[in-house]
Amino acid sequence: MISTGLVAAPLFLHASHGRKVSTDDLYLLGPMEGYSPHVGALLSSMNMMRAWVLYQVKDLTVDELDFQVDEQSNSIGAMLWHLAATEKYYQLNTFDRIPWGEWNDEIKQEWDLPMGLGGKARDEIKGNPLDFYLEKLKAVRSFTKEEFAKRDDDWLFESEPFFQQQPTNNYAKWFHVCEHESNHNGQIKFIKKRLPS
Repeated sequence: MISTGLVAAPLFLHASHGRKVSTDDLYLLGPMEGYSPHVGALLSSMNMMRAWVLYQVKDLTVDELDFQVDEQSNSIGAMLWHLAATEKYYQLNTFDRIPWGEWNDEIKQEWDLPMGLGGKARDEIKGNPLDFYLEKLKAVRSFTKEEFAKRDDDWLFESEPFFQQQPTNNYAKWFHVCEHESNHNGQIKFIKKRLPS
């Protein structure tokens, strides 16, 4: 663990001194080819976090994806769909400038259940293979990358009242998408350790 941090630190510094990293440079955080500097740096963090989530869930069976620690917990499958839904809703809010929750009924029909999680999601989100969730994550992230490439750092720093009506810029919103994924990655690890053997 310590050696990884010692190796990663100079790589990060190198990337931040003008070198643009490619989409394959998973552990080089910083500006990326094809994106404005801050947008690329944000996306590089999101890519690394997504890779960690995908590593945790690889090869999970349907039963493992559906497993709930108790009647109040969410399954790994539900959380994966929830991550896709979260990113989808931040796309609508930041790319399309739709006020939070005011998207049309068709969008709500597709995404509200995994976004809200809870009892109904625990009852209904089950029986899906891993590819079902991975395809949703991949499709949503692909669109994020396309839209990020169209925007500059000025867009990223645009702000509006959002979290508890506090001024919130697009950078904070998308950072939340990344840290939200980190939070659920921890929950996924917790559940995996409790899967029936």
